[in-house]
Amino acid sequence: MAINYVPLDKAVHKDLKLSTKPDYSFTESTHIAAASIREYPQLATAMPIVFIKDESTGNHHSVAMLGVEQQKNLYMNDGKWQAPQVPMNIQRYPFDIRPDGDKLGLYIDENSDLLGSEGTSLFTEDGEASELLQNRLQFMDLLANSERLTAEFIKKVVELELLTEIEIRYVTVNNERRTITGMLSIDEPKLLDLADEEVVALHKKGFLGALYAIMMSLGQLNRLVELSNNTESPIRSLQIVNLAQEAAAKAKAETEAAQ
Repeated sequence: MAINYVPLDKAVHKDLKLSTKPDYSFTESTHIAAASIREYPQLATAMPIVFIKDESTGNHHSVAMLGVEQQKNLYMNDGKWQAPQVPMNIQRYPFDIRPDGDKLGLYIDENSDLLGSEGTSLFTEDGEASELLQNRLQFMDLLANSERLTAEFIKKVVELELLTEIEIRYVTVNNERRTITGMLSIDEPKLLDLADEEVVALHKKGFLGALYAIMMSLGQLNRLVELSNNTESPIRSLQIVNLAQEAAAKAKAETEAAQ
């Protein structure tokens, strides 16, 4: 059923309940999830984090890779989440923060299977937010703050020209060669060449640790290889290619060959 976000209204939704049993089956056809800076260190231990660019706006976003094919989440198997970490943008569902007039409001997906007549009430008999809803509101506030800082972080990364285009090339056990494009990561040589004052400024903002968490997270591509063993097309081998470095190496080889 299609997602249908509506403002949470205590009059309309006074009897609505939320299932508190962890259920991320709604992500089965999701291959990426938004990732925010406060969770980079935790996510980096479980899944790769990369950047993508929205060509319609020119904005960059950081996302956690959940799979190597569109609409296939390798972290879901037999209805169970296969990692110790879950992106906050997945945890927050079926809630969302959206503009509501001249302010931000809490919305819910009315069509979510997590909402219904069974579970824990969102409101008390007096129409006040239940303890569950209060906790969810606190979580959404934490996520919103993290997303605001993420936007500031990415703006600085782009300003310093620290992003470089990458491709992930892999071969399945059936000898099918595939390439994932449209991703960017941190250009480590450029990061190391930054002036000392820039590095200090990044550190004081908490951005330096975020940069290294993202770079280290690419090691979790091996986890995707492992998780692919539960699919019909297991990955046999995989490599990350820095396109700028590849082009430079090719140009150098051609120059040397011409001499």
